[in-house]
Amino acid sequence: MTSDSLKTLSSKIGTYFHVHLVSDSTGETLNALAKAAAARFEGILPIEHIYVLIRSPKQLDRALVEIESFPGIVLHTIVDSELRTNLEIRCRELDIPAIGVLDPMVVAFSRYLGAAVSKRIGAQHNLDNEYFERIEALNYAIAHDDGALADRLAQAEVILVGVSRTSKTPTCIYLAHRGIKAANIPLVPGSPLPEEIDNLTEPLIVGLIASPERLISIRKNRLLSLNNDDRPSTYTDTEAVRNEIIAARRFFERKEWPVIDVTRRSIEETSAAIISLLNEKRTGRLGGI
Repeated sequence: MTSDSLKTLSSKIGTYFHVHLVSDSTGETLNALAKAAAARFEGILPIEHIYVLIRSPKQLDRALVEIESFPGIVLHTIVDSELRTNLEIRCRELDIPAIGVLDPMVVAFSRYLGAAVSKRIGAQHNLDNEYFERIEALNYAIAHDDGALADRLAQAEVILVGVSRTSKTPTCIYLAHRGIKAANIPLVPGSPLPEEIDNLTEPLIVGLIASPERLISIRKNRLLSLNNDDRPSTYTDTEAVRNEIIAARRFFERKEWPVIDVTRRSIEETSAAIISLLNEKRTGRLGGI
């Protein structure tokens, strides 16, 4: 194979590199930051090595053995000064970068607040009120999925209404992880929504739609994965789905609910838009999206 052919093949399969995530806690922060950074580079694919709860020299040594075997970028959130120093010295010896990903923000916070930095490990995962609020929100989202327990919708902060396969459930779960109680109700042609929804004033009600092409693709894949042929033919029929979306839009407009098109949005992006709307509602500035 020629060098040109190798270059072409490489461009097609992407460029792989090793990234080592070393955390003295759960590693969630590192994982999110690494993914966000890698997403900025097309055709660059990280091979992640994750080491969590690194709180002793012995645990760090085991991580360093793998780092030495697969050299790459090292990202860490190590608080203990001795462990941090040992990690950074060894990485310098290996001539690979070791980055304390929270350092710039922590320094900026400290300077602005004029406060000392806490040395407590995993402080963001304390069992405080916020933690239990997230658990309560998660339980609520699960209990109120797909129109269940409609008589308790007044307890929700957000209610998502949408046609089938507009990511209502995963969006509610994501919102729950942010401590927001979210319920969802399917909009099924010919089936009325729960009567209770017309009397609600506190929850933010958002309509979700998507393009017919996107919905048909997702619905067909869903049916294949379930090996289910019981759905009516209109479930994936192009004209029927298009009319379903048009009817949903008109319905949401009559209700004066804000609408989000999820066709090209990730769950995170949809949730961010909903949180923005929720903040606008709380401050009396809700206009739509």
